[in-house]
Amino acid sequence: MSRFDGQVAIVTGGGLGIGGATARRLAAEGAKVLIADFNDDAAKANVDRIRGDGGTAISVNTDVSKHDDIKNAVETAASEWDRLDIMVQNAFPTDTRDAPWWGSAVDVPEDGWDLGMSMLTKALYLGAKYGVPEMEKTGGGNIVNLASVHGLLMAPNSLVYEAGKSAVIGMTRQMSIDFGPLGIRVNAICPGHIVTEGLGRMWDDNAEGLKFFEQQYPVGRTGVPDDIASAIAFLCSEEASFITGHPLVVDGGLSIQLQEDLGVALGQYARDNEFRMP
Repeated sequence: MSRFDGQVAIVTGGGLGIGGATARRLAAEGAKVLIADFNDDAAKANVDRIRGDGGTAISVNTDVSKHDDIKNAVETAASEWDRLDIMVQNAFPTDTRDAPWWGSAVDVPEDGWDLGMSMLTKALYLGAKYGVPEMEKTGGGNIVNLASVHGLLMAPNSLVYEAGKSAVIGMTRQMSIDFGPLGIRVNAICPGHIVTEGLGRMWDDNAEGLKFFEQQYPVGRTGVPDDIASAIAFLCSEEASFITGHPLVVDGGLSIQLQEDLGVALGQYARDNEFRMP
């Protein structure tokens, strides 16, 4: 038997990127997967891919900034398959650098704050609000919230993203206390730089820049969506049955380095390779 035979999973943002790889991984290991994504074309394409590989999946158009959409996604999964075991709360369009939630506290408009935080934090609260009662009916389940190394280490001009991802870690810990007695484990993943389809197109035009970027990582590379999907599958499995409330860092060693030493090493790399940022 596969690890998730008989289980039902919801993956928000499951059309592409980390969510897409996670939906495929869970389905490959036996789960029935509902992809909740606002990008209908990407969601349906991933459903077709999963079905073509012998898995079971459906998609529901879902904007996680909207209460009714999240409620509908949970109700659809429960209605279709009579249970809910796994919720992977992933959706957030990180490759839209012109979105209104990027900038400092001075720069971000109030509606940009509200929209960004609704996807980063309110969506996770609503997912648990509707998902937990369904999990409780069958004796438990797993919630995995996507945080980030940006929830641990701050970057400039990213107030909403840094605040939201920090909050995801706190929400995960708090939810694990509330829902542990119900048999529900709640964990978070803190990815480093993951080259998704969108970010891959950006790096295609700057291969030298990506090579320089990779020098920040002790493992010598940036991540790919399957790296995160593997970690999520582990946290949802029985192998992780004594792990809850944990922000699992999956970043190739990026965040464990002394920053001043890293700066020296990157400077030396740039000199040795006559590299200049474009």
